[in-house]
Amino acid sequence: MDETVAEFIKRTILKIPMNELTTILKAWDFLSENQLQTVNFRQRKESVVQHLIHLCEEKRASLSDAALLDIIYMQFHQHQKVWDVFQMNKGPGEDVDLFDMKQFKNSFKKILQRALKNVTVSFRETEENAVWIRIAWGTQYTKPNQYKPTYVVYYSQTPYAFMSSSMLRRNTPLLGQALTVASKHHQIVKMDLRSRYLDSLKAIVFKQYNQTFETHNSTTPLQERSLGLDINMDSRIIHENIVEKERVQRITQETFGDYPQPQLEFAQYKLETKFKSGLNGSILAEREEPLRCLIKFSSPHLLEALKSLAPAGIADAPLSPLLTCIPNKRMNYFKIRDK
Repeated sequence: MDETVAEFIKRTILKIPMNELTTILKAWDFLSENQLQTVNFRQRKESVVQHLIHLCEEKRASLSDAALLDIIYMQFHQHQKVWDVFQMNKGPGEDVDLFDMKQFKNSFKKILQRALKNVTVSFRETEENAVWIRIAWGTQYTKPNQYKPTYVVYYSQTPYAFMSSSMLRRNTPLLGQALTVASKHHQIVKMDLRSRYLDSLKAIVFKQYNQTFETHNSTTPLQERSLGLDINMDSRIIHENIVEKERVQRITQETFGDYPQPQLEFAQYKLETKFKSGLNGSILAEREEPLRCLIKFSSPHLLEALKSLAPAGIADAPLSPLLTCIPNKRMNYFKIRDK
């Protein structure tokens, strides 16, 4: 086994938490069950890694094997990357072709290798007709850097692909070309949607977020739910509070549904507007350039946070459509301009 491959596998294994190591190695399926049973996973991690590297050397692991292990690690830790969504389109009058995974892989790889002398491309097919693609980039004079790859997840026979954000933005057009040609589409555009949570992005673009994954006492009448009211309060105030809380609950459920929201970390709004004033001779009114403002809402779980604002009494119901339209419009980047 090449020293660079051994170092690559070593670094990948060191990243894997001990409680996930056995699961990921079994998913890798490179080392046999008998070989894994010879490893004492209760030792210090350094000792475990040395033993695993020795087993890989005996089996002469290749760069392709090491890249596959890295893909599996990334599948377990998707949130370590920020994912952009790309949408492809067919040309006018073009029909949907039958998808051939082998042909897709060959075509994708060939396009990149024709354009770049030093590039390694690896694939792993998963359930739901998805293929994970790992691209390690080099230059005309340097070998591919295996530690700064780009990942692409493509769902066959759909127009959507998810791409990890990369510092090597100059390669994005080439990736888009490879995806478009290999999947037999005509055009590709980057959507105004990104997140660390790949499953949530997938739920949004495939319109799967409105499924009832779990119930939240939706069959319980609102009158029977705890509204947190003081029993010694004036009965007229209690009635008014109940009516208002019922209204807020109803609007919130109509807006967001009674199911968990897709997980996004932020929504960004760019406002461009001309200054309007009734005063003559205003300096701002004479300004040619529009006024620009950037507003960003951030939260570990933005849509659930927005959903809770009105019931918590922090905001009035209904919320602004600019906040509630995120899943339906499949956007969390907005540009707002004068009509």
